[in-house]
Amino acid sequence: MSGAHSDLPVRLGVALALIGGALLAIWFGGLVFWLLVTVGALLMLGEWAGLVGATPQRRLAQYALTVPLALLAPGLAMGPSWFVFGLIIGAGFFIAAVTRNGRLGWGIVYVGVPALALVFLREEPHGLLLTFWAMALVWACDSGAFFAGRAIGGPKLAPSISPNKTWAGFIGGLAASAAAAWGMVILFGLPPALALVTPFLAVLAQAGDLYESHLKRLAGVKDSGTLLPGHGGLLDRLDGLVAVAPAAALLVILLT
Repeated sequence: MSGAHSDLPVRLGVALALIGGALLAIWFGGLVFWLLVTVGALLMLGEWAGLVGATPQRRLAQYALTVPLALLAPGLAMGPSWFVFGLIIGAGFFIAAVTRNGRLGWGIVYVGVPALALVFLREEPHGLLLTFWAMALVWACDSGAFFAGRAIGGPKLAPSISPNKTWAGFIGGLAASAAAAWGMVILFGLPPALALVTPFLAVLAQAGDLYESHLKRLAGVKDSGTLLPGHGGLLDRLDGLVAVAPAAALLVILLT
C-alpha cells in the first residue's frame, strides 16, 4: 500500500472525530461552543507564531493580549460588528508594534476574526443551523475536492503553491458544497439565499487552503503543526473555515 493511501484511514478517523466534536459543540452552543472555539483559536495562534518564526518572548506578548480577548469573545460577538472588527484590527496592530513583527500581528486578525464570526453565528436566533451550514459547507468542499481530485486528476490548480490540487478537485469541491447546502434547505429549512451563495464560499474555502499552503512554503515546512495525525496542525485542517466564517457571518447579516 502506497504512503498516499496508507494514511487514509488515519485521516478519515481524525476528520470524523473532529466533525463529531464540532457537531456536539454546535448542538450545545453557549459555553461549550465558546470553549471549543477559544481553545482552537489559541492553538492556531501558536501554530501561526511557529510559521512566522516568532521568538518565545514575542509569543508571550501575543498570548498576553489574545487570552483576554478570547475570554470576552461571547460578549463581543453580540456587540456592534464594527466595534468587534475594529478591536481585532487594533489588537493586530498593537501586537505588530510591540513585537516588531507584522506577520505576528496579522495572525491575530487571521485567527481572531473567524473565531468571533463563528461565535456570532451560533448566537443568532437560528444559530444552530447557521453555524452547521458554515462548517458543513467547508467539510463538503474539502471532501469533494479530495475525492474528485484523486478520482479524476488532470490539470493542476496552482502547482507552484500546492502541487497536489487539481481543477477537477476545485470543481468537485464546489459541487459537493452546493449539494450539501441544498440538502440543508430541504431537510432543515436553510434559507435558499444562503444556499445560492454557498459556491462562492466554497471558492473562499479553497482559496484559504491555498493561502495556508503558501505560508507553509514560505516557512519551509510541510505542516503547520503535528497535533492531528494524518492532517498536521489545526491550521492545516481549518484553513478553509478561517476564510469562510467571516464571509458567512456577513452574508447572514445581509441575506437573513
